[in-house]
Amino acid sequence: MTPQRRERGFTLMELLAVIVIIGVLAATIGSRFLGQTEKAKVGAAKTEMGQMVQALDLFKLENGRYPNAQEGLEALIKNPGNLPNWSGPYLRKDNIKDPWNNDYKYTVPGPNNTPFELKSLGADGKEGGEGENADIVKN
Repeated sequence: MTPQRRERGFTLMELLAVIVIIGVLAATIGSRFLGQTEKAKVGAAKTEMGQMVQALDLFKLENGRYPNAQEGLEALIKNPGNLPNWSGPYLRKDNIKDPWNNDYKYTVPGPNNTPFELKSLGADGKEGGEGENADIVKN
């Protein structure tokens, strides 16, 4: 006689319990990382905007003025055609978008007698907001 072998395995209830536990852990950990991702994007936008301000200052130093409204930030990448002292590109990127893939807003002249204003509209892409939706402004 051969001894009976007992099959071992997991019951459906045990598998469902494990799946629920993994789901709860993933939701908890995922929500923490999502908040960190948005903070990182805000930091990246501030860093990029600081680099653009430096590029705008170098543009002015070489050309005697900041790019006008028609030239915009594209003048930091390509010579608009009428600037003999242009020695760019002043930025290493070909695409001038914020971390949320929205265009940076460049206004000439800026408010309060500033030469320009550089703005990211934040995660929501709309004026105003709070937290990660808040506008980030440099001038």
